[in-house]
Amino acid sequence: MEVTELPISDAWLFTPRKHADPRGTFLEWFRTDALESVTGHRLELAQANASVSRAGTLRGVHYAQVPPSQAKYVTCVSGRILDCVVDIRIGSPTFGAHAAVVLDDVDRRGLYVSEGLGHAFMALTDGAAIAYLCSTPYTPAREYGINPLDPDLDLPWPPGLTPLLSDKDIAAPSLHQAAAAGILPSYADCRAFYDSLRPLGSGAVRS
Repeated sequence: MEVTELPISDAWLFTPRKHADPRGTFLEWFRTDALESVTGHRLELAQANASVSRAGTLRGVHYAQVPPSQAKYVTCVSGRILDCVVDIRIGSPTFGAHAAVVLDDVDRRGLYVSEGLGHAFMALTDGAAIAYLCSTPYTPAREYGINPLDPDLDLPWPPGLTPLLSDKDIAAPSLHQAAAAGILPSYADCRAFYDSLRPLGSGAVRS
């Protein structure tokens, strides 16, 4: 499995090796050792989610309070999506920046989004099915969102699709409004939390 760190620190893309024969294809879409090699800790699986979306559906930008927030390992099992990781950590060198990747049922890549980062995606095909492995259960009282159409974020949603948002995501604040309201995680708190997850003697170093 090939691992690539995204321009936003603490987010990685995992590209599996596919084994094909006349029957079809086999692959390992998640490996805990591959993830641990870059994060320095295991993913504590607390919840597994799935969503199926029509083309143009836009979900996010979602995040949760740190600690414990919620780390996510995301893959697209059917169809195609544009997935965006947004650095919303106050004090981060890349605060307000994003990294965008395509997840689909061809390359079958996985995306790991660390605690405190924002996550959003747009379905590029009808019936886009997404599977998420989550480090903590969904807890509404500590869940937040930022409007994915915030012009200051300038996320690269395809112009040929009309965005379909939930009422909650439409009403979400902009990044600057969320910062002014004091509801964004801090980079220092996130770094301290990441370190707390690593066992003593771990060889992985987070950038």
